Amino acid sequence: MENQHQSLFELQVDHEVTGYLGETAKWAKFLSIVGFVMVGIMVIVSLFAGTIMTYYGNVMGGGMPVMSGGLVTVIYLLFALLIFFPYFYLYNFAKKMQVALRSSNQEELAKSFSNLKSCFKFVGILTIVMLSFYALAFIFGLLSALVMAA
Repeated sequence: MENQHQSLFELQVDHEVTGYLGETAKWAKFLSIVGFVMVGIMVIVSLFAGTIMTYYGNVMGGGMPVMSGGLVTVIYLLFALLIFFPYFYLYNFAKKMQVALRSSNQEELAKSFSNLKSCFKFVGILTIVMLSFYALAFIFGLLSALVMAA
């Protein structure tokens, strides 16, 4: 009886679904490549951001602390590393999905969806962390306003 229930819920990847998955894989590959380019640009900008900030700090007068330029570089590099992973997972999803559809390989299809799951999981956790930071900033802003008003 249990096997009968399982067969009722098995999903089929028919021709229409295969077309949707193929188109999705093409767009995912495009978006991931654009993302990789953006990460590369961010890394390049990070290498010069410290120098630029120090230069403009000196030009504007007063100068900037020596550490601020290096700190900006490190922050940019950390952000680049952070946004690299979702694009990496998205690229792997697209690549494996295209292979799975070309060769009708169930294992590659499963790996493809595993990468898509990892992409969404990473972005979801990152979103939760960012929302938490926003909530904390809002709370500290309210507390600061209350202290200043008192």
